[in-house]
Amino acid sequence: MVTLYDADAGKSIEKIAESLKPLLKDPEWAKFVKTGMAKERPPVALDWFFTRAASVLRTVYLRGPIGVQKLRVKYGSKKNRGHNPEKFYKASGKILRNILQQLEKAELVKFQKTGAHKGRVVTPKGKSLVDKSALK
Repeated sequence: MVTLYDADAGKSIEKIAESLKPLLKDPEWAKFVKTGMAKERPPVALDWFFTRAASVLRTVYLRGPIGVQKLRVKYGSKKNRGHNPEKFYKASGKILRNILQQLEKAELVKFQKTGAHKGRVVTPKGKSLVDKSALK
């Protein structure tokens, strides 16, 4: 059986995004919002929210327990500041927080606090969904 560690990331994220569409609901503000301060425009793809949710679920699977701040750093990017040097800015926390809350409601991730580490981890239901969607 192919697990997420063996699979191609791009194909797996597309497949996970398709399986998340019935479970999650994209907010009405999703078509207007930028994904971070460094971005100039909102995403062009209509279903970008589900692709980001699939990517977040995959990241929680691989790196969990993980919180919103580390996800903001992962999805952040460099801002083009004209003649000035580029500077790194974190991604939007509201989008990532909303995705994690919806994944918790769908029982795919849960909050866990173990000693010094706290954050979201994948539940068995989420692990099953991700492993079934993993493609070589």
